Amino acid sequence: MSSIKKVVLAYSGGLDTSVIVKWLQENYQCEVVTFTADIGQGEEVEPARAKAQALGVKQIYIDDLREEFVRDFVFPMFRANTIYEGEYLLGTSIARPLIAKRLIEIANEVGADAISHGATGKGNDQVRFELGAYALKPGIKVIAPWREWDLTSRETLMAYCEKNNIPVDFTKKKKSPYSMDANLLHISYEGKVLEDPWAEAEEDMWRWTVAPEAAPDKATYLELTYEKGDIVAINGEPMSPASVLAYLNKVGGENGIGRLDIVENRYVGMKSRGCYETPGGTIMLRAHRAIESITLDREVAHLKDSLMPKYAEMIYNGYWWSPERKMLQAMIDESQVHVNGDVRVKLYKGSVHVVGRRSADSLFDEKVATFEDDAGAYNQKDAEGFIKLNALRMRIAANKGRILK
Repeated sequence: MSSIKKVVLAYSGGLDTSVIVKWLQENYQCEVVTFTADIGQGEEVEPARAKAQALGVKQIYIDDLREEFVRDFVFPMFRANTIYEGEYLLGTSIARPLIAKRLIEIANEVGADAISHGATGKGNDQVRFELGAYALKPGIKVIAPWREWDLTSRETLMAYCEKNNIPVDFTKKKKSPYSMDANLLHISYEGKVLEDPWAEAEEDMWRWTVAPEAAPDKATYLELTYEKGDIVAINGEPMSPASVLAYLNKVGGENGIGRLDIVENRYVGMKSRGCYETPGGTIMLRAHRAIESITLDREVAHLKDSLMPKYAEMIYNGYWWSPERKMLQAMIDESQVHVNGDVRVKLYKGSVHVVGRRSADSLFDEKVATFEDDAGAYNQKDAEGFIKLNALRMRIAANKGRILK
């Protein structure tokens, strides 16, 4: 007899997690509580309630987490200009710590012994969910069915549904051939033709963006207003974090911005090819660097850039709730105190061009930077001593015969 009496399951309402509900009831003889998160995936989440009820679930949580997702996870990540392996904007990775957090909150509310998820043993999400869960509740039990059961294909899952009278009529609709994940930051595609890294993605795969060559022939201009590193208004209109990202996704997608095709190194050791659409995030990244370019001290900016790859790895590898990420976030947030002002961007056929930036906290001094008469603001003779001091060690080495060739 299992010691597990109640489990909170991260439930999408799809085939896999519907099978997991029944499998948990059958194999662990436990009560299952379902949790469905609305983080802007663009699909109706309420039908998950009826599906869970049909499976005998009594406690059903469906939470709108869009504002929390962008405010407390996406925005802090973008303050660091975070990119994984030079390209990936971490759209899937950054959603997992929020889901893990809410799973644990619900487990505490209902007195559950365990949590469960539908991530496979091949992917990164199992790591992200579980590292987050253990960080927030060290003694929690985690059940990962894909690491336990012998249902290893869609065919065996369907057979299990038929045997156990699990309704799967929703799987009869025309489905994408790709494995997909979506939230307010991005949508990802894996599998099928994409498993061949030489094959070009089919045009009808993309859902959020038009092809750059099909984008309008007229540029779109946006003015983004920043406070402490976060966008708070677009074209003078104040917006909430989720509204900012939704608006930028729409406008960016219409202009063919944000498509990405990469082969990334997964945490579990394999290489995986994926395609991504992140129109709003692409605009945010370019604009944020622009406002920082006039408001950040040079050495602070360079230090941030040197730390960013490590910060990106922390998020990708599931360490959002780690002490080192929190420490680094405190440094990043401190750097953003004076990152205030406006950035003007031009969107045109897949590209984002920064065409203006201004700030009351700007460190850009026109009197010093001008090529015209600076009225003594900068003494060019000072450069001689600076150069000689920096060259001193190389001059000494050269005088000792250590001449580089």
